[in-house]
Amino acid sequence: MMHVIAFVGSSGAGKTTLMEQLISLFKDRGLRVSTVKHSHHTVEIDHQGKDTWRMKKAGSFEVVLVSDSEMSLQRTFERNSHMSVHEVIAQMYEGVDWVFVEGFKSSDLLKVEVIRPKEVLMNPFFLSDDFVVAVAYSEATDFPVTTSLPVLPLDNAEIIANWLIAHQDRFVYSPSMS
Repeated sequence: MMHVIAFVGSSGAGKTTLMEQLISLFKDRGLRVSTVKHSHHTVEIDHQGKDTWRMKKAGSFEVVLVSDSEMSLQRTFERNSHMSVHEVIAQMYEGVDWVFVEGFKSSDLLKVEVIRPKEVLMNPFFLSDDFVVAVAYSEATDFPVTTSLPVLPLDNAEIIANWLIAHQDRFVYSPSMS
């Protein structure tokens, strides 16, 4: 059963660092995690001169690099594509326990908003987005905004991991969500 949670917040808030820590903690618990990162920039995974880079530049629609331990798929859209997060998840391996999504802040996925103290009063998502189910804040005991949402300590990924797992039934993903 796949569970999906998105982590949203401003650039530099600590989303990637938190996700790295959570991935490690979940893996230590025997859980398999996949990740999705939304980018507003051109994605360049390969390096100039490598065989797969050359195949992509020659016009290959998809380039798959396979070794004994990994597989990497690159797909080039023939025209700009604005895939929904649900379309992206549909492309992923279904045999994972969790998918952590970074970005896609306007999606209908349930989200944890990552906020740093200097940003808390600068138009946070949780005030207007009903899909935000918790806030991860560096000063969890001193959150300056009144909210009924759980405020989790950003600097303690173990507590956030425990909270996600304790509430995992909320995050069960159904493809019909799209």
